[in-house]
Amino acid sequence: MLDGQQTNPQTFNASSLKDLVIAHLLFAASAVAILLGFAATPIGIRMLAAVLLYNIMIPCLGRARGHKEWFDIWSFVLPLSILQLFPDLFLSASLNVLAFSGDGFLIVGTVPAYMAGLWAIPFFFIVCAGLWLERTKSRTITLLLVGLLSLVIFILAEETMWMLPSWHAQNVTMVGHVAIYIVVPEIMLGVSTYLVYKHVMKRPLWQRIVWIYVVMALYVGNAGLSYLLVENLLFAA
Repeated sequence: MLDGQQTNPQTFNASSLKDLVIAHLLFAASAVAILLGFAATPIGIRMLAAVLLYNIMIPCLGRARGHKEWFDIWSFVLPLSILQLFPDLFLSASLNVLAFSGDGFLIVGTVPAYMAGLWAIPFFFIVCAGLWLERTKSRTITLLLVGLLSLVIFILAEETMWMLPSWHAQNVTMVGHVAIYIVVPEIMLGVSTYLVYKHVMKRPLWQRIVWIYVVMALYVGNAGLSYLLVENLLFAA
């Protein structure tokens, strides 16, 4: 189990939580307006606009409202989000189980560039939720709830993003629009993101960088192993 200091309740408090909820409600409304209100604009541009809005809004609003922990969390999850381009490349280019409905706007290999910042949104929310929960819950309960939250967030994404269209699973066993093989790796990704942030939140920058890479590499390994077990063993034709 990773060690780490307990969150200072004077930093992540009720005021921070209230502002966090308001900020995400405002972002959700803005994202809907951007994604659905400009249907004639290529999806890559709309997604990039929404991602940029979030990644500018969170640190700026956190600084303006005096929530220093927002910037600290964001400065951890954004680099992790950027590194998630590698798992996306692995799943789309190597395994051919993930397809992006791109329009050719800023593509990194097979992955739209906006994906580099998109992962920061669920990561930020998951870490904040975990830090809030641990104030009143045990470590075990907190981890279980963080895992459940990760499951809900990623399933909702899988069930909705194809409609934009942004991405969709292919060539794998699915329930609805959710690929079975990726469910457990995504739960583990959410939990490991929270745990690693707790571990490095007071540590030097170089340690943060190393552990951010570890989270990404762990997800790649989990995704590949889960694909092997689910598609080549459990549901082998």
